[in-house]
Amino acid sequence: MDVVSDAISAVRLGRPSSNRLRVGGSWCTRLAPYDGAGFHVVLTGGCWLLPDGGGDPVSLGAGDAVLLPHGTGHVIADSPADPATVARAVPFEQYDGGAPRPATVGGVELLCGKYRLDRSRVHPLLAELPDVVHLPNRIGHHPELRAAIDLLGSELESARPGSCLAVPSLLDLLLIYLVRAWLAGASTGAWSTALGDPVTAAALRALHTDPAAPWTNDRLAAEAGVSRPTLARRFTTQVGRPPMAYLTWWRLTYAATLLRDTADPLATIAHRVGYAGPYAFSHAFNREFGTTPGRYRTERQERAPQPAS
Repeated sequence: MDVVSDAISAVRLGRPSSNRLRVGGSWCTRLAPYDGAGFHVVLTGGCWLLPDGGGDPVSLGAGDAVLLPHGTGHVIADSPADPATVARAVPFEQYDGGAPRPATVGGVELLCGKYRLDRSRVHPLLAELPDVVHLPNRIGHHPELRAAIDLLGSELESARPGSCLAVPSLLDLLLIYLVRAWLAGASTGAWSTALGDPVTAAALRALHTDPAAPWTNDRLAAEAGVSRPTLARRFTTQVGRPPMAYLTWWRLTYAATLLRDTADPLATIAHRVGYAGPYAFSHAFNREFGTTPGRYRTERQERAPQPAS
């Protein structure tokens, strides 16, 4: 695994949901804050996104994608922010735009959706994302993201065999490409720097590929091809904690994901994350989470959404 894949896998819950919105004329709808991440893809036409908290309005055009990784509440509307626009916003769950109008007279077609996330142990890479990630449609920029958007639009045009599996899979792919595109274009931020640094990136890749290995600072430095002091300095500066401290944190975060998503016994999970046995693992887990692995698993299972009947 790699850092981005692991960071997303550790927090993602269930399958993403999506709705297709076709509307024209004067319109405005509100999406409340959400314990997850929201996204919009403009398939045709254009609109505005007005984030809560006084953020600048974002103009969205055909082919644009926007990710709200922290579930920020917002309004989407036909016009920029003003008190009257926000005041007339209809809750998205109650919104019915009526018959769509052609894009040539101001109509817009949007794919709107949500990813459920477990906020209890968000990886710092995802925590670093801004409230609104806007990725405009520009020729030659992020071809994989553009291809995923085109495939989504095609799947949504009509119900075809396999679409019930294809659409959620494409939505998962969309999330990865959105995060990847942001990392590629970020001019500031610790994690875009860390993943762009060959030494720190090599160390992170090694730790995430095999977190159960008996890592030491010397062994990890050899893996990255530098001296131990060089690795310690660069890794700590860019990641925010020393290599072995990050490894401990990631092992226990990964263990929490396994407790949440699998029925594996504690001994198996302990081995998978690098602990000799359940006792040592339980002691470390309790120190980090303030609860036992068994109690953590029970609480997460009780909170898990029930499948639709």
